[in-house]
Amino acid sequence: MTQEEYKGEVQRLRPRLLLTARRFLSDDDAEDVVQDVLLRLWQMTDSLRMPIDALATVLVRNFCVDRLRRQRPAQALTAAYEQADDSETDERMERILAMIDTLPTMQQTILRLRHIEGMEMKEVAELTGSSEVAIRKALSRARQALRQQYQKRYE
Repeated sequence: MTQEEYKGEVQRLRPRLLLTARRFLSDDDAEDVVQDVLLRLWQMTDSLRMPIDALATVLVRNFCVDRLRRQRPAQALTAAYEQADDSETDERMERILAMIDTLPTMQQTILRLRHIEGMEMKEVAELTGSSEVAIRKALSRARQALRQQYQKRYE
């Protein structure tokens, strides 16, 4: 891809990439993510082929998810709960904590360490004596089980 082709693609794609990033992040963070993606694509211009829509969209989404994961879980929870009514939040948390108690012991432990204590995957893996891959898989299964339980009971 030539530099002129790249510039044309960027002008065409930038608004759509910003919309995608704003679904995940605030306006300022979305701008930063789009800039990072465009820089990454610029560095790859020699190996890129037209059209780059799909690649750019996937990169924006992945960069947004990475940025959200770097935020401490406690900060994310605090921001979400500030928007909700305190009594509603307390009630929802009680429901979720009760459902966590019904999960298998390992899933309970991993969920609590990761989301309540705010530990990183590596730290959880060291504490439990498992690999990070196993922790990620168990955490995914625990979240899925919670989601299913919550939907059955409360939606």
